[in-house]
Amino acid sequence: MKEEVKLMKGNEVVAEAAIRCGCDAYFGYPITPQSEVLETLMQLRPWETTGMVVLQAESEVAAINMVYGGAACGKKVMTSSSSPGISLMCEGLSYLAGAELPCVVVNVSRGGPGLGTIQPSQADYFQAVKGGGHGDYHLIVLAPNSVQEMYDFVSLGFELAFRYLNPVMILSDGVIGQMMEKVVLSEAVPRWTDEQIVAQSGSWAVYGKPETRTRNIVTSLELEADRQEKVNLKLIEKYRRVAANEVRYETFQCEDADYVLVAYGSSARICSKVVEMAREEGHKVGLLRPITLYPFPSGAIRELADRVKGFLSVEMNAGQMVEDVRLATEHRAPVAHYGRMGGVVHSPSEVYEALKREFINQ
Repeated sequence: MKEEVKLMKGNEVVAEAAIRCGCDAYFGYPITPQSEVLETLMQLRPWETTGMVVLQAESEVAAINMVYGGAACGKKVMTSSSSPGISLMCEGLSYLAGAELPCVVVNVSRGGPGLGTIQPSQADYFQAVKGGGHGDYHLIVLAPNSVQEMYDFVSLGFELAFRYLNPVMILSDGVIGQMMEKVVLSEAVPRWTDEQIVAQSGSWAVYGKPETRTRNIVTSLELEADRQEKVNLKLIEKYRRVAANEVRYETFQCEDADYVLVAYGSSARICSKVVEMAREEGHKVGLLRPITLYPFPSGAIRELADRVKGFLSVEMNAGQMVEDVRLATEHRAPVAHYGRMGGVVHSPSEVYEALKREFINQ
């Protein structure tokens, strides 16, 4: 498949990206608003062209454990779901993190708690960034704000997953998943050969035991407390490397800003309009968009905190990322939150009024 330009949904390009980046298998289960990922894969029938496995599992629990099995073999494997489905996968995500297995998980999040609504939300921030499952672990979390980034982050996700032997989550929402935009589809790369898998993952993956090496054992179980602590210390050191090398963010008109909006995903798209509205009225407002939610761009926020008058964390939730913004500022600047919940998407005018109420008109 050669490079193409198409008008596509965010969910649809996830399927295209999986095929074109050489994904070996997708295991998933339909749930609104991300069902088009699986539907598009079934329509494209990649098993006939690349040999990629596409399977609708009997549940989200089954899907994430199939991902565990594929990842243990050194394969590029992924899944996708939406908020309640991701909750069911959290035990498996903890196992994947504990066993240091690479995979990509897409969450096109929706309103909650509970079954909630099928409308978009950003209330899964804590679940994704703080670890929805048990134990001391982190996912690497990417937050796209466009259909193009939904596409790009699948290949980036696999790159980071294999670099750090860690699950990567693409935390999207129903706005980005369902919206249609022009997207550039890169030229397809072939799936790894068995020789490439051995070269990439031979020190840890399970792919049969040749006479030249001892067997590999993939597990997240360690019954001896002192040995389990060593596992945890190894993971913590890995997370430090991730935090040192993989922070990604974008700023918009922050150079002279008095006030800075902090927002990710679809909220960041809305806030870019708020910046324009504020500056038209003479107020110096900027936007910082975290692209990696873990690792969080704390250093960039801390630097801004030394010279701005305040931050407004804009989220489609009751206030989650705002806690990390407050931690990053180290009390050097005031921080407020504005959000809508339950699937309601805020408008630029609502955010601008909140900014004036919290800071500009004070």
